[in-house]
Amino acid sequence: MMKCPKCGFDQPVQNTECLKCGIVFEKYRKLQALESNSPDVYPVTDKEDAADRGSILQILFYVKPDTHPIAFGGRAFFFLVLCIWGFKIILTSLSSNYEASSFWHLVNLPFHEAGHIFFRIFGRFMTSLGGSLGQLLMPLVCLITFLLHTRDAFAAAFSLWWLGENFIDLAPYINDARSLTLPLLGGNTGADAPYGFHDWEYILKESGLIRHDHLIAVFSNRVGILLMVCALVWGALVLFKQYKEIRPSGRQ
Repeated sequence: MMKCPKCGFDQPVQNTECLKCGIVFEKYRKLQALESNSPDVYPVTDKEDAADRGSILQILFYVKPDTHPIAFGGRAFFFLVLCIWGFKIILTSLSSNYEASSFWHLVNLPFHEAGHIFFRIFGRFMTSLGGSLGQLLMPLVCLITFLLHTRDAFAAAFSLWWLGENFIDLAPYINDARSLTLPLLGGNTGADAPYGFHDWEYILKESGLIRHDHLIAVFSNRVGILLMVCALVWGALVLFKQYKEIRPSGRQ
């Protein structure tokens, strides 16, 4: 472990920048050396530092130097899985409700139910809508955290993929608002349950949009597809940048 020369935060010795205050160690040391009148150094201007950290492209495609080959290989394999799985989801019709039987539906379900609880304080309408909001907010929070706090662009791209998957996951539920034939949690269908148990039946009836359920479902599905494709392109570009930063063999 080592301490950051600026804030004193403990972190692994291989880090090139501080996990807490965000300084780049090499630049900070050069600046300190300049202030000590050491030769052969150059300062980092406020404009350069702002370009490093403030540019949208720098944030979206930031990669740490000296990528470990094993770490890169693991990410490349994970990305391949996301591509295969993602395109299977994208190419499956909305009416098939493929997502309901997939692993990711089980991942999304706890956040859906937690959303009902969290938004309960805002009334019955928001309680119903809160389940779907919970599904969407969780990957969105992860995306922002990975992008701005941990500065892991590849993980942020995966979070965008997950956000898109949630939009697709919600589409069949929205599409069922009038037919009420999908099995719900507990095994019953919306037709068998009391009014309000099926979230989107209640949401669309109370908002007067029930006749547009299919249109809204298709819109949710298309947004999800767009986000997933963007995430895969983003992830591929980040991986390419990481490939160029792979640590040479034998380098420690």
